[in-house]
Amino acid sequence: MTPLERAWRGGRSDWRLHVLSIFSVAVAFVCMAAALLVVVNVESLRDAWARSGRASVYLKPGASHEAAAEIEQALRATPKVKTVRFVSSEASRTEVLADRSDAVLSALPSEAFPASIEVSLEDDVSQVRVRQIADSLSALPAVESVETYQSWTERLGSLLGAGATASALLAAVVLAAVVSVVASTIRLTLQRRRIEVEVLKLVGATDQYVRRPFIIEGAVQGAVGSLLAVLLVGALFLIVQGRFAAELGTLIGVTPRFLPWQVAVAMVASGGLLGAIAAHASLRNLLSV
Repeated sequence: MTPLERAWRGGRSDWRLHVLSIFSVAVAFVCMAAALLVVVNVESLRDAWARSGRASVYLKPGASHEAAAEIEQALRATPKVKTVRFVSSEASRTEVLADRSDAVLSALPSEAFPASIEVSLEDDVSQVRVRQIADSLSALPAVESVETYQSWTERLGSLLGAGATASALLAAVVLAAVVSVVASTIRLTLQRRRIEVEVLKLVGATDQYVRRPFIIEGAVQGAVGSLLAVLLVGALFLIVQGRFAAELGTLIGVTPRFLPWQVAVAMVASGGLLGAIAAHASLRNLLSV
C-alpha cells in the first residue's frame, strides 16, 4: 500500500479530528489573508495617488481675474499639464457645501473660501517635476499656496510600512499556530493508530515508511486550511466589493482589489509546507517505540 493510500485510509478513520484541525488552520490564515488584503489595497492607493499628478493653486484674497488668467495661460503652456480649471470663491463654496447641511459653513460668505486653479498633470510626470512646478507657482505674487497632495502619499507610505510590519508579526503568529495545531493533531492520530504503528515496526517497517502518511496528512491539513481561508476572504471581498465598490472608488479614487494570485498560491503552498514540517517534527521522538 502506497503512502497516499495509507494517508487516505487514516484520514477517513479520523476525519473529525482532521476537520477540526483544518478549521483551526483556516482561522489562522484568515487573519493573515485579511492583513495582507489591507496592505495590498493601501499600496494600490499609494501608487494611485503618487501617479495622480494633481495640484491645487490657491490664490490670495483679492487676487485679480487678470492675474488668475495669466497663471492659467502659463500653466496650459507648461509641458506635462493636461487640464487647468479655475474655481472661483463662489464655486468653491458651492462644492464644499454640496450634500452638506452644516450651519456654520453655510453662514460663511464666499470670501471665506479661497479661489483656486485646479491642475491635472500627465500620469508619467515625475515627483521632481511636480515639485518644480509647485515651487514656480508659489513664487508668484498672486499665489497663496500650492497643494500637491504629496504629504498624503508619504503618510500612506508610512502606513504601508506599519502594515507590512504588522503582517510580518501576524505571519509569525500564524506560523506558530499552524505548527501547533497540526503537530497536536498528528500526535493524536498517532496515538489512535499506535497498535498499527507497532505492528508495522515489528515486521521491519522503517521510521520513514511509518512517518510518510502522517506527513502527507499534515501537509493536506495545512494546504486545505489555507485554501479555505483564501476562499472565505475572497467571498467576503466579493460581497463588500459588490455593495460598496462604487462608493469606495469615489471616496478614495481607486477600486479595491483582491490578493494577487501569486500571493494566494504562496499562502496555500506555505500552509501545506508548514503542515508537513509540523507533522515531521511531531513524529521525530514519538516513533522511537
